[in-house]
Amino acid sequence: MTPNKGTNEARRPSQVRPTGPAMPADSDRGSTAYLARVRQGWRRLTPRQAFDEQQRGAVIVDTRTAEHRAESANIPGALVIDRTVLEWRLDPTSGASIPDGPGLDDEVIVVCNEGYASSLAARDLQRLGFHRATDLVGGFRAYAAVGGRVQKEPTCVATAVPTTVEA
Repeated sequence: MTPNKGTNEARRPSQVRPTGPAMPADSDRGSTAYLARVRQGWRRLTPRQAFDEQQRGAVIVDTRTAEHRAESANIPGALVIDRTVLEWRLDPTSGASIPDGPGLDDEVIVVCNEGYASSLAARDLQRLGFHRATDLVGGFRAYAAVGGRVQKEPTCVATAVPTTVEA
């Protein structure tokens, strides 16, 4: 409990609110508002648009867990990269990047299970310099629900091993 200034009352930690310029207003808090801010200014793709872009050379990157992929299926041609190592596997300067991965000017379409985590991943890729990174609205579930092509086994799983270790 935190003492309430000027009184003998104590506040619960849940009642103590940080202040300062970095704190958003109450209406701007929560995951929905956060995702809206992250997605502001860029075009997310529908399953059909993602398929069309893949046919034109875009790289689909599937960041779903192995469990999610095993329970459902895989998008043909998608590059499977665990979300926890996504940036390192795609960044050509990381020392742990995959050979022949997409370049900074290539379109990269990130797919997760439901279309939430993929938005955050696409934003992180944009910050790394992949200026055409985006994601799939509704994720793999939406893709499968509209009859998107799927296959049992993944096409390509990124398993690059770091060549250098830095602390």
